[in-house]
Amino acid sequence: MKFLALFFLALVGVAFAYDGGMDGMDMIKSYSILGAMIGLGIAAFGGAIGMGNAAAATITGTARNPGVGGKLLTTMFVAMAMIEAQVIYTLVFAIIAIYSNPFLS
Repeated sequence: MKFLALFFLALVGVAFAYDGGMDGMDMIKSYSILGAMIGLGIAAFGGAIGMGNAAAATITGTARNPGVGGKLLTTMFVAMAMIEAQVIYTLVFAIIAIYSNPFLS
């Protein structure tokens, strides 16, 4: 959390350093790309943590009771598909924010 606060605090200098070299449309495009990258990075990081936890829980459950390993594996694959779907939704949102931004029309 401290890293994100420091990162966004560092971006304030970029916002105030604007000297008119770019017009408003270029600034909107730049911040759209930056927001898409940050959002997709957070979604991918969260998805990776979730998938790791799901795999660890499945391995632990299979080690404790090998008889239900098949059911746990099936449930894990469904959970991983749902986790990955959230990352794909973020990717779609990022692409929409970059290529069909309503503030650019």
